[in-house]
Amino acid sequence: MKFRSLLAAAVVLLVLGGVLYWSEHRKPKENASSPSQSPTILKVDPATVTGLTVKRKDAAPVTLEKSADSKWQITAPVPAAADSEAVSSMLSDLTPLTAERVVDDKATNLATYGLNDPAVELDITSKGNKISKLMLGDDTPTGNAVYAALAGDPRVFTAGSFVKTGLSKSEDDLRDKRLLPVSADSVSHIELIRKGQDVEFGRVKDGWQIEKPQPYRTDTFQVSDLLQQLTSSKWQPAAGSDPAKEFVHAEPFATVKLTGGSGTDTLEVRREKDDYYAKSSAAGGVYKADSALGTTLNRGLDDFRNKQLFDFGYSDPDKVEYHAGATNLVLTHSGSGWTEDGKKMDADSVEGLVTGLRDLAASKFVDSGYKSPDIQITVTSSSGKKVEKVGIAKSGDSGIAKRDDGPSLYSLDAVAMNNLNTAVQGVKPAAPAKK
Repeated sequence: MKFRSLLAAAVVLLVLGGVLYWSEHRKPKENASSPSQSPTILKVDPATVTGLTVKRKDAAPVTLEKSADSKWQITAPVPAAADSEAVSSMLSDLTPLTAERVVDDKATNLATYGLNDPAVELDITSKGNKISKLMLGDDTPTGNAVYAALAGDPRVFTAGSFVKTGLSKSEDDLRDKRLLPVSADSVSHIELIRKGQDVEFGRVKDGWQIEKPQPYRTDTFQVSDLLQQLTSSKWQPAAGSDPAKEFVHAEPFATVKLTGGSGTDTLEVRREKDDYYAKSSAAGGVYKADSALGTTLNRGLDDFRNKQLFDFGYSDPDKVEYHAGATNLVLTHSGSGWTEDGKKMDADSVEGLVTGLRDLAASKFVDSGYKSPDIQITVTSSSGKKVEKVGIAKSGDSGIAKRDDGPSLYSLDAVAMNNLNTAVQGVKPAAPAKK
């Protein structure tokens, strides 16, 4: 009896295995690129597109045109600069736009799919005034796709819901929201007026130079950061308020002027409690600004001055001289390393001093307190072409430094003074060569 049961089970398994084998070998091979699986609705070349019109239900059409210099502009309903990244994203979705499947090869009633009065219509104008009209209708019953059609093509497709999301752009979605929509590279002069302090910067060969209130050694990184923040700052939606009215009653906070090849653009910023409002000549209007703009502009002259005592950079100097009381170091660098009075010095210890001098920076600037220097440091670099002399007057554990080439006084805190002293004391001769 058991034998018969086992035999019957074996037969059943053989039959099931045969059916499975047959079904697997009869299944058509899937091909993601097959037209029947993922047909192409539309394929455009972004380089040839000259215009776009987005038509949405219950909203005015938004028309964009590409200028001769390949910049996008909104021409309707209101002329404005367009967000090039937003436009590029839309065009990217169309290169190509593929469907999930074809649901109707020869549609006779577009109303069935919501395509007689589409939720979104996108008109794409290419070179030669060729216009392609893409229509997006109702969502499919499952809700994860949308019906789509192309004017002149009898087919109706389904496409992922993300297609409708990506192409259904409003005027605000497509506007350039930058308060100062200019290229940072084109700016040659910056003026920042804040708390009665007027600071001006001019672009120079190696970066930026403070020109007003007087020429100062400049922290180019900080000025470049200011410019980058200004040219990327965007206005924010002002739900429930009128930015123009709020601007009138708000307290003046800062004014910025950027000058370049196309003239001067002005941004006037005012503050009302934690909110900022900006009037921009470049963007043409008054807007609510992100609070980050307030942080960007909340800087004074000293924030842009160079607090580093030395400018020799990351290359090894040719010579370092340090004189303080009984300590006198005259270190010379050559291809064979560092020496003092012809005696080879320990390279790591001297590099520690060089790094300490490179990093020596003020905590702030002061107007007085420097008399006669207790420490004198001279660094020669660039094959003798650059000589920097710094004197430091001790004041308890701290110090006040002055460069030989200007009147600025640099306050050095106790940590900076201690690090410098440690680096000097660490300099030592090289260990004797092993026999």
